[in-house]
Amino acid sequence: MHSAEAEEIRSLIGLRPEEAFENCKTLLSIQPHPDDTDIAAGGTVARLSSRGCRIIYVTVTDGGAGTTDPSMSWDRLSDIRKREQQAAAQTLGVSELIWLDYRDSELRPTLELRNRLITLVRHYKPDVILTVDPWLPYEAHPDHVATGLVASEAFFFSNLTNINREDLEKGLEPHSPRYIAYYWTKNPNLYIDISDLIDVKKKAMAAHQSQFTQEVIELLVKYSQLLGKRAGYRYAEAFKILNQTALHINSFADTL
Repeated sequence: MHSAEAEEIRSLIGLRPEEAFENCKTLLSIQPHPDDTDIAAGGTVARLSSRGCRIIYVTVTDGGAGTTDPSMSWDRLSDIRKREQQAAAQTLGVSELIWLDYRDSELRPTLELRNRLITLVRHYKPDVILTVDPWLPYEAHPDHVATGLVASEAFFFSNLTNINREDLEKGLEPHSPRYIAYYWTKNPNLYIDISDLIDVKKKAMAAHQSQFTQEVIELLVKYSQLLGKRAGYRYAEAFKILNQTALHINSFADTL
């Protein structure tokens, strides 16, 4: 339950989480690895794509670190994971896959990455950016922290004309997405009912055979079940929805 103070701040800054995915024409998902968005938001992605929303996945790293098999080379695993993501994307109705191919497990927030993401935001002009919450307590994976932070910066700066001025010279106009939606968040303010899409989500996750056993998939489904219980649904996905105003000098952001 949000406090009266938080509701007042929401009203003042025009933050309406329940409207984040409504009338979404384009969603840009910026994920650390192949599979992250499918695990955290596959049901929501399937719902939006079925309604005509164009879904673009930007995968920041190459996924080459994700194995305990000494016979599996980095490049081979990276290729496998790309094929797995392609299969999962087809299941969910994703329109386009973009690969930035940074080294898995070694990502750091850089200006170069921020500029690349800003250019993509200006090119695709999404209504919503979907990404991992970089402020999740106890998150140990640097790729998740860096991806979430730099995606947030791209969301925040993509409308400023003196940032990446070379984009303007190429005909890419500044753009302000309406919302950024964080998954794997400690402080969700929106739950999406995916009860009728849980089998679709499971199929998408099962495409990532190099990463998930059936036992792991069932654990991930259990997470969706627990999130659903919070919101009165059988299965749900949870998001922290913020707008640009909420992401700067806002000590109330975690309560909104």
